This record gives sequence, structure tokens and C-alpha cells, in this order.
Amino acid sequence: MSANGAEPECSAVPAGGAQPPCWTPEPAELSDVELLLDGAFGPLTGFLGAADAESVRTRGQLVDGTAWPAPITLPVPAELAAAPRIELRDAEGAPVAVLRNEAPWTDSDVTRAAGPLRAVAAPGGVLRRMRPPAASVRAGLPAGPVLGIVVEAPLHHRELAQLRELATEFDAHLLLLPRMTGPRAEILVRAVLAARSQLPRGTTVVPVPLALRTDPKRDAALAAHVAASYGATHLVTRRTAEGAPIPAVEPPDVVRDSTDRWVRAGSARSGGLGGLSDEQLRHHLDEGLPLPSWFTTPEIAEQQRRWHPPLHRRGFTVLFTGLSGAGKSTLARALRDELNQHDHRAVTLLDGDVVRRTLCEGLGFSAADRSRNVRRIGYVAAEVTRHGGVAICAPIAPYEDDRDAVRRMVRECGGFVLVHVATPLGECERRDRKGLYRRARAGTIPEFTGVSAPYEPPAAADLVLDTSGVDRDAAVAEVVALLRERGWVRPWTGE
Repeated sequence: MSANGAEPECSAVPAGGAQPPCWTPEPAELSDVELLLDGAFGPLTGFLGAADAESVRTRGQLVDGTAWPAPITLPVPAELAAAPRIELRDAEGAPVAVLRNEAPWTDSDVTRAAGPLRAVAAPGGVLRRMRPPAASVRAGLPAGPVLGIVVEAPLHHRELAQLRELATEFDAHLLLLPRMTGPRAEILVRAVLAARSQLPRGTTVVPVPLALRTDPKRDAALAAHVAASYGATHLVTRRTAEGAPIPAVEPPDVVRDSTDRWVRAGSARSGGLGGLSDEQLRHHLDEGLPLPSWFTTPEIAEQQRRWHPPLHRRGFTVLFTGLSGAGKSTLARALRDELNQHDHRAVTLLDGDVVRRTLCEGLGFSAADRSRNVRRIGYVAAEVTRHGGVAICAPIAPYEDDRDAVRRMVRECGGFVLVHVATPLGECERRDRKGLYRRARAGTIPEFTGVSAPYEPPAAADLVLDTSGVDRDAAVAEVVALLRERGWVRPWTGE
């Protein structure tokens, strides 16, 4: 199984063949691959070895003394450590690059490949063609100061006024780098393009697949390196970027005047009127409220709404987990019927037994196969959620790591609710219509959850239900109430 839960068609070193083994990295690591190939991580040309990674982690520089903020490494399966070359593929299985694995290493039981990359395919897709190699972007910029902005959200009147002020103050060219992360990255790019008419003529837009780092300071410094690689002489940011190769410039304070124009704070026209706070903007978007004309343009507002649709129009997943016989399938079917009757979104039911006969046919009940089963369900649920539907899942899902993996996949594109159906084992056995527990106790069914295989109760379920003490309709009502409380569904018409 790959690091992102997919199962690559080839992941072992072929016996004596010239074709290198292939591997599909995590999305964040594929983003690193693209930036390395583009020259946006210069001077890096590939993934770091052990010495450079440790030096970056502890000293903020490569072994040769070159400043570098974040370790750029590539985890791979242990069986690939000895491969001299590894073909890296995207999520659709298309070859992207070949890594010359010169210095593989292991850290905390994680095997990492290390060495330079070579592209194996021409860039495809409109957004990809908008990002030529970093050297080409640099060569096409005008002489003089270039203000680089790593854009992480649509730009509205306030941000556009700030950039216009800075461009005038520095007599600078603007280089906008929309950060392509998350499931709606292409919408952010369109929102930035819609804002370009409000900025100085010739403003350059280059989308960059720069994955987020967990350390904010390292993330800011890495953003500065990428901006510099594309030709920025300054980085516009309010974040601390220690060790950045170019100076940081804070955007100026701007306020609305009496005519709703945004001007620099303290100017003669300044009326001191504020704007929407981040919290207020999120509330407007979550509730589907119109954005004020003084806040943004209609074109940008439309893209903002597409980037952040109202909660009741986004997809979500409900994952029921619990022992066999706990009542998961019963609750899942009843919730499906309730939503189908009252909600506009298409509902997909991924019942554990049904999925095992179809999507997961051929999988056994080993720990590894149980994990594959749940993660496959999670992948399908995430796709349903991504396209604005509702996925209701009812596997046993005995392991916390797998449930967490599903939560991460789904939350990238919509809502996620984990319901622990915590019906006691004794009650589950009493309901045993299929005789599974009896056979498990007799030893004829090995690795049966709750008897001869473990069930890890969720540490942080959103809702806990015990169907031995609450009937089906009351339990479903609790789930629906939670969905309403969080804004994912609206009250039924006529209530």
C-alpha cells in the first residue's frame, strides 16, 4: 500500500529488469516533485539525504552551508530502498519523474529515497502550463523590484488596495503565486485571475503547488525561497520568515473611507471604516449570505463562493463504526432514508458487508486487509463528498489509524462526522442472526473483531450511541441534530 492509502500496480524492485519500480507518493510529496522539477526549490535538484535533512532540521542549512528552511524528503516502502532508480507516478498512475536513488536512508523506521530527479513527461493541463520553469518566469520579469505574494485565499478590495499601495511605493512589479493546495485549488487560481484587472497592468500570475508545512516559520521561509526562485526580490507577508533569501514586506493598513473606497490608514480621506473580519467572512460564506459590494467585486465574490460554498451545499460523510451486530447498518440505512426524503444532496450508502462483496472483493480479515477495506471506503466517501454528495459508511473500522486516515481524506473536501455505535459486546452477541459470534467462539472464524481480533474504541467520536438503550428513530434523530448543529443540513421544510 502506498503512503497515501492507494495500492500501486508496481512497488517492488523487478528481478533483473531495466524498468525501475514505481511509487505513488503522497499529494504533498508530489507537489515537492513538481517544484523540484520546475527549479522552484533551487538549489535543490532532488530529495535530501540523511546528512542534509538533519542539518536543515537542526541548523536551517544544508551541509555545505547553503540556507534552507525545511527538509524535502521522500518516504518510500522499505522494499524500494535498494532500487537504484524509482519511477514516481501521480494519483492517476501517470509517470511524472524518475528519482536516482543515490543515498537511501532510514529515520524512525521510515525508509526514505534520496537523489536527483529527472522529468519523464511533458507538463499537461491548463494550470500546469501556467507554471513554466522558474528560470523562464524570472527571465520574463521586468527589471527592478518584484513583489512576490503567495496567495492562499481570494483577494478582495482590502488586499487589492494593499498591493496597489505597495506597487506604487516600491515602483515594483507584482508576482502573484496562488498556492495550489486542497481540493479547490483551481478555483483559487480563477479567483486570482479575476482580481488581476484590479491590479497594475502586467501583473504576473504563476500557480505553485506549494504544500503546507506544519511549522509556520519554516513554511513562511520556504514560501520566500519559492518566490525568490520565480524572480521576487521581496516577499509580501505578515508572517515571520527567518532565514528567507529575500526581505519581507508587510502589507500596509488600509481602511474604507466614506465612499467605501479603500485607502491607506491615516490618509486625508481615511474614514476609519473597517471590513469583514475572517470570522465574519467565514460566517457569510458558511451561511450563503451575499458579500457586500464594498468588500469585493461580483466576479471575485462568485469565485469565493465556489471556493468556499455554503455548508448546506457542501458534501459530507458520516462514518458509523462499531462491533458486528451493534446496529451500524440499521442506523446507516435509516439515516439514508431520512436524508433522501428531506435533503437535496445525493446520498451514497457504503455498508460494510456490501462493500466487501463488491469494492473490496478478495480481501480477507487480516489487520492489513481490514485496513485496506476501510481506506478504500474512505477514498470513495471522499470522492462523493468532493462532488457535493453525502456518503454514509457503516464498516466495523476497528483501528483508530484507519478512521483517522478517512477523516483526513474527507475533511480536505467537506464535512466528517464519526459516530461510535457503542452497543455492548454481550448485546451484539445476543442479536447474532448470522451465528458469527458463536462460530468465532468455537474457533471456526479466526480474527473476528471483538472475540479474537481487537476493536479500538474511538478516542474522539463526534457522537456515541448505544442501540441497546435507544431505538433506531431516536438514534437517527441524534445524528441529524448533530448535522444541523454543525450546519451541514438545514431543518426540514414544514417542521
